[in-house]
Amino acid sequence: MAHGHAMPEPVALPGVSKIIAVGSGKGGVGKTTVAVNLAIALSKLGQRVGLIDADVYGPNVPLMMGSSAQPRVGPNNMIEPNLTHGIKTISIGYISPGDKPLMMRGPMLHQIVRQFLQQVNWGELDYLVVDLPPGTGDVAISLVQTVPLTGALVVSTPSDVSLEDARKALEMFAQVNVDVLGVIENMSHFTCPHCHQEIDIFSRGGAERTAKQFGVPFLGSIELVPAIREGGDSGMPVALAGPKSPHAAPFYAAAEKLMQQAEASAAAATDVIEIQ
Repeated sequence: MAHGHAMPEPVALPGVSKIIAVGSGKGGVGKTTVAVNLAIALSKLGQRVGLIDADVYGPNVPLMMGSSAQPRVGPNNMIEPNLTHGIKTISIGYISPGDKPLMMRGPMLHQIVRQFLQQVNWGELDYLVVDLPPGTGDVAISLVQTVPLTGALVVSTPSDVSLEDARKALEMFAQVNVDVLGVIENMSHFTCPHCHQEIDIFSRGGAERTAKQFGVPFLGSIELVPAIREGGDSGMPVALAGPKSPHAAPFYAAAEKLMQQAEASAAAATDVIEIQ
């Protein structure tokens, strides 16, 4: 990585209090679903929230947030984020819409990540949620080099393959000195609509065990429910229904735990600065 010269120091975004990266070891675990619903839950819990769709290979945020408008460019070449469901969002999908796959190399990715952070008019935010591409690649590294992260969230399903990849993501965040604020188990179990029995499709509980092994908080499990997918497909994520809705409740519970962890982590970071 280092080519003889020091890495640029990450620079905080003025007005943005906490930046949370959402990652997963592999694709297909519902990471964007979790990121979007958590962002909405945080917003409904009274936080000012921004959402960066940094999944440049498969930007699903426009579909899930039900917004495809091209962002305006304002004064000083600053991009105005789209405001959807009360959340400021930016996505590569707003800029190059349609089904064309994006072929990108590392340096281009780094440019895009930097632009989404520094050239977007975020204003005052309590939380900026960054949905990373699956895996442990360039985008996560660019993010860490560009801004100081409050912490990361790792999404996994309970399947062994997904957990193995979640461990890689946990290790990657450890290597770049990013606090993991929690693990979420998505598609945890399925309740049969006919007999109401709970069926563990992917063998439930694995993500909680993995979190324990790594000594990181477990933020809860999200059931495998058609309503969650339908909400995302229709641009009306389930979290919009509020904390009393049974399908949305686990996202609110996870958001509250995430806020506790993020506040503790942010407080610890300022303590360190004062000691130096």
